[in-house]
Amino acid sequence: QVQLVESGGGLVQPGDSLRLSCAASGSILMIDAMGWYRQAPGKQRELVASITTSGDTNFAESVKGRCTISRDNAKNTVDLQMNNLKPEDTALYYCNVMGTLDSAHAYGSFTSWGQGTRVTVSS
Repeated sequence: QVQLVESGGGLVQPGDSLRLSCAASGSILMIDAMGWYRQAPGKQRELVASITTSGDTNFAESVKGRCTISRDNAKNTVDLQMNNLKPEDTALYYCNVMGTLDSAHAYGSFTSWGQGTRVTVSS
């Protein structure tokens, strides 16, 4: 019903920057919150950043000041710009989108996750 395509992960050195992108498509009437989560080996998945339709943002304390999140409501995309990356940012990053399906799906609500894009920060 809703597909998410993520891009932008990779191997970088400490202090480098990366931009993660996520595009949503499918039977979407409207999107509410969009965000990025991450899961490091042996740890639980945690919120990195989220953004509402009106542009209100929320960031994990560990990334405040180093990350920005933005979205294009017309294109159903969300980007996460990460600067000054640290080894502890190494994780699998997942895009998350919540919203409402179209009339063909009875305007049901949805929550979709991307497949994940790997970010490795290492010297």
